[in-house]
Amino acid sequence: MIAKVSSVLVLIVWGVVLYIFSENACSWFEATFVALVVLVIIIDHEWGLVRDQSTALQRPYSFSRVQLAWWSCIIISALIGVVKASKKFPVLDGTTLLLLGISGATMTAAHAIDSSDRSNPAARAGRHQNQNSENFFLDILSDANGVSIHRFQALVFNAAYGIWFLSETVQMLSGTTGPSQMPVIDKSSLALLGISSGTYAAVKTLENK
Repeated sequence: MIAKVSSVLVLIVWGVVLYIFSENACSWFEATFVALVVLVIIIDHEWGLVRDQSTALQRPYSFSRVQLAWWSCIIISALIGVVKASKKFPVLDGTTLLLLGISGATMTAAHAIDSSDRSNPAARAGRHQNQNSENFFLDILSDANGVSIHRFQALVFNAAYGIWFLSETVQMLSGTTGPSQMPVIDKSSLALLGISSGTYAAVKTLENK
């Protein structure tokens, strides 16, 4: 009940902000991003949106689910801002689709690995995901052996490129870098994100072995 009320309040505040700044595309982007992040937090608190598959009473956060939620909030917000600024749906650059594809593929692989571990009695008994959550950052950075370098690397890359994407969108919607459009990430950067996510998924297969 509290989650439903909170979600409605977030949507009301979001609507009021958009009404007040109805002609400002950048405000649409910023308000939408904040609203989506808050909604993710509320839904996670109630239903474990970005939590691991787990038998723990307080399920730990899932890196792959957090990654997908992060990029989903960024791209949906940017899309709404660009549509508001240009008055039309933009032609999506392939890099935007690849960004979501990398996050989606990472979560799918992680889900498949977790499902395999849960169905394997030998792996199920020692799954570190069945331990109670410690805190957000420790959960997404840790495997069975504690904080891991491959998770740290993936977190840093996703955070850095996400902040860059947000900054580029703000500049475009403010009219400081030309016409409003979705930011384009170069192929080498996409490769870096892909390799980082691939390394995370590859090492995850060995976490509970």
